Amino acid sequence: MYLVTGATGGLGRRIVRLLRDRGLPVRAFVRLTSSYRELEERGAEIFIGNLKSDRDIQKACQGVRYVISAHGSGDSPEDVDYRANIDLIDAAKAAGVEHFTFISVLGADRPYDDAPTFKAKRAVERYLQESGLRYTILRPSGFSSNLLPLAEQFRRTGIYLLIGDPDSRTSIVSTDDLARVAIDSAAIAAAHNQIFAVGGPEILRRRDIPKIFGALLNREPLLINPPLLALDGIRNLLGLFNSKAQKNLGTLRTLLAHEFYCTHEEVQRVEAVYGFKFETLESFLRRHLAI
Repeated sequence: MYLVTGATGGLGRRIVRLLRDRGLPVRAFVRLTSSYRELEERGAEIFIGNLKSDRDIQKACQGVRYVISAHGSGDSPEDVDYRANIDLIDAAKAAGVEHFTFISVLGADRPYDDAPTFKAKRAVERYLQESGLRYTILRPSGFSSNLLPLAEQFRRTGIYLLIGDPDSRTSIVSTDDLARVAIDSAAIAAAHNQIFAVGGPEILRRRDIPKIFGALLNREPLLINPPLLALDGIRNLLGLFNSKAQKNLGTLRTLLAHEFYCTHEEVQRVEAVYGFKFETLESFLRRHLAI
């Protein structure tokens, strides 16, 4: 039995789908208010709970052999990215879980003091490494699935909003490929007790993304490119009313202000361990936009 947290998210949903396509049993940890009918119809066992509840986490881990932590933080990195994962690791160890796969973030090991999600992820990485559990830590770059809503908006309007340096480099990973890696980590000995940077096979400039949209959708992109200072102004204004939201925007600013890409050597390492070639962003978009 696999336990997948964040099972209705962009990555978690794909992990559950793939497990069920392989005929493997999976328990999907979901919130009561989330949309989980599709997962239930695919044969996943639905566990309705709250990741802020240690008791719910303990119950969810009972009878589980493999845990895949794929949940995001939302507006609460300290509670969900950090505390929930610490509780999940402790519960997994107590339940005799054989393997724990943790979805971290590319750059978690960099000193980004203004990014609470990065700090939380790195602290969880260290805790997992010292837990005694067998683990795999995946540090993905941007998810290709996050671009699908932007692509649909571009299809309607031709507009693409790009905040900050358009020449900043990225290597967006296919969310489908990442789901496969997350599942296969438990079975591949070379992935055990390892940390992998996981990115797509191309190093792209951020300005290349609307060009790919335009080529696929046969539409000339209208690029709107405000400077990062525009986000700083919004963040400072927000701080007058909501200091927590201002703090959490630090993670977004970090993502926009720095480059997040995997080297070709890092991609080749993952492909060699997991035994398949990663797809390009264009290939992912073409499949999911039904082009």
